[in-house]
Amino acid sequence: MAQDNSFDIVSKVDIQEVRNAIDQALKEVKQRFDLKDSKSEIELLQGDKEIQLASAAEYKLEAVKEILGQKLVKRGVSLKNLEYGKLEQAAGQSVRQKITLQQGIPGEKAKEIVRLIKDSKKKVQASIQGDTVRISGKDRDDLQGVIALLRGKDLGVDLQFTNYRTN
Repeated sequence: MAQDNSFDIVSKVDIQEVRNAIDQALKEVKQRFDLKDSKSEIELLQGDKEIQLASAAEYKLEAVKEILGQKLVKRGVSLKNLEYGKLEQAAGQSVRQKITLQQGIPGEKAKEIVRLIKDSKKKVQASIQGDTVRISGKDRDDLQGVIALLRGKDLGVDLQFTNYRTN
């Protein structure tokens, strides 16, 4: 009897790494001469779903955003999972911006992934299960081919391939 193999495609952000990156970025902002008195802040909001940046001026906020991006990349957090909000004016000259952390694969991206897999003519089944996509098939080589196919495409979200199992 043929075995059925499967794996899950997920898009998750490690919140602890985000916290560490924020701490490192705040240290650098406090030490940098051009940002020392800018009253710049970076904080995690709403149950670890958003990051809020605040600074005295727009160009200083851009510098803070760049520092945070560097620290996130260094800690292995993909910038594809960040959704930048619009710049808001705060009191006086200060500005702030919210960044939403995207956990899970959005519905339209999941449908796009399933369509890509079906168009590839590989003998696998793709099913959307909440914010993950499960791929199952009889041949492990087909599953490896699907992983290679998805790694070669830029879908706008960071994909991880987990839960690889042989039943």
